[in-house]
Amino acid sequence: MLAEPFPKVVASLIILHLSGATKKGTEKQTTSETQKSMQCGTWTKHAEGGIFTSPNYPSKYPPDRECIYIIEAAPRQCIELYFDEKYSIEPSWECKFDHIEVRDGPFGFSPIIGRFCGQQNPPVIKSSGRFLWIKFFADGELESVGFSARYNFTPE
Repeated sequence: MLAEPFPKVVASLIILHLSGATKKGTEKQTTSETQKSMQCGTWTKHAEGGIFTSPNYPSKYPPDRECIYIIEAAPRQCIELYFDEKYSIEPSWECKFDHIEVRDGPFGFSPIIGRFCGQQNPPVIKSSGRFLWIKFFADGELESVGFSARYNFTPE
């Protein structure tokens, strides 16, 4: 019947969208590449804080990748985000190419805190509430080491 495959197709499309897969080369990915892309981005709310990185860190990140990381704190807590020293994202004017974008809330339309690239670590970032939305974007050219970021929670 048609009813059974439909949820599988929808689930596959959602996974491909969340993993940052693009039309170009999607059908040629191997199983290990598909698994790596699925690990790109997370929704996390560990009570003690944590760490997340760009794909392949500390090796060069792959091209054509978009990863969304959403950090959730407990109610009445804020988030502090720190980028480690070994930080390198393709530099460009206004970070139009590879970049990290940080937003103060759980959505891609939440107020923007900043867009970062280049060799200099972003400053310590503090949320105004219990969510941060972070997007790592890599275009098709000039990959670099990427980033490792730590986060912890503080009272509001």
